[in-house]
Amino acid sequence: MRVTVVQIAIGVGIGGTLLCIAVPAFVANLRASKMSEPVSNLGQIVEHAIVYGDKHEGETSLPPSVELTPKDVPKASAIVDAKGTWDHLTWRALGFGLAEAHSYAYQYSMTYDPASGKSSFEVTAHGDLDGDGQLSTFSVFGEKQRGGATRALPGMYIDREVE
Repeated sequence: MRVTVVQIAIGVGIGGTLLCIAVPAFVANLRASKMSEPVSNLGQIVEHAIVYGDKHEGETSLPPSVELTPKDVPKASAIVDAKGTWDHLTWRALGFGLAEAHSYAYQYSMTYDPASGKSSFEVTAHGDLDGDGQLSTFSVFGEKQRGGATRALPGMYIDREVE
């Protein structure tokens, strides 16, 4: 059986149409998958900070700050942390640690204003997904007023989500 020029043109046209549909969907899925780690992990940390805050009052109503963990932001590939990386008291109080490979480093910061009795927290994830030294940053904020409930503030700060 011989293939005609018209049949080849039809095949190329169908293949091109499929690529035009599939490539944007693939790119959107890839982008979403790179964002799922920090969004999910920040959500988990915030949930635990709220539970912790609702059980405590005053200067210790929220766990103290903890430095960026792991200390160096993973570059261009997921890493598995050395044993003990997540043993800081704050990570334990927040019930957070990563045993599986991950592409982001996390930080929790807390401030307390004794005059107003207000505690605030920020949870941040930094990643260098392509190893170029420019970081993707995701941050969520929360607060607790003296005698009130702990709450996450609306929204998430995102800078260079998939840099």
